[in-house]
Amino acid sequence: MNRRPAPPCNLQGLNVLVTRPAEQAAEFSELISAAHGRPVGFPALEILGPEDKHAVRRQLGALDRLDLLIFVSANAVRYAFPLLPDQIPLDLRIAAVGRATGRALEAVGLEPTLVPDASFDSEGLLALPALQHIEGWQILIVRGNGGRPLLGDTLRARGAQVDYAEVYRRRLPQRNPANLIANWERLVDVVTVTSVQILDNLFTLLGEAGSERLRATPLVVASERIAREAADRGCEQVLVAPSALDRDMLATLCGLVD
Repeated sequence: MNRRPAPPCNLQGLNVLVTRPAEQAAEFSELISAAHGRPVGFPALEILGPEDKHAVRRQLGALDRLDLLIFVSANAVRYAFPLLPDQIPLDLRIAAVGRATGRALEAVGLEPTLVPDASFDSEGLLALPALQHIEGWQILIVRGNGGRPLLGDTLRARGAQVDYAEVYRRRLPQRNPANLIANWERLVDVVTVTSVQILDNLFTLLGEAGSERLRATPLVVASERIAREAADRGCEQVLVAPSALDRDMLATLCGLVD
């Protein structure tokens, strides 16, 4: 029988606001509960599939002309995988922007050949030695709608031909935060944030009154980039997890109670 490993700490009495999309929050919430914490679900992002699956499938069907296929998030892997061809060229380089993305690729049987070893973001990927001399490369970036331009712009500046396959859409949920805001002190001791989009949406959803509470509450975030954005918005205490992986986020939560 497979048993879940013992929790790394005791989160007894800690109320953790979980802001991931609802369909991706279950395992993290279970880990918090197993550590005797209390997960409080408040999804601040909705993820939808592409508007035109057939167009995306055609894009992903031309992998044999590529030198590099880049996945920018675990969501990019989840939504692209059903649309990928059955046969992936064996010599195709596959890159993941971070650990969680790399783990998602491994889970579907794809081995990433390029993963940042320090900064788990576009900047970290761009710093890899293998991506410094790429003139003439054909690169496809798999992402959601309206992603950051930094990765593609920098690769183009280095001489690559870059296209995008937008395999999912992000949307602001329609949520009423009144109960959460009114009971914030009782319900929320720490907020977890795994993307800049989620942070932006939290401020939008919570409004002025809720945003003041958010700024005064400890945040556990999944990258230095999110931490910088949180600091710019006036958040007073921000802890940075090693990655967006559930276990890394949980380990950082443990730092609040140790």
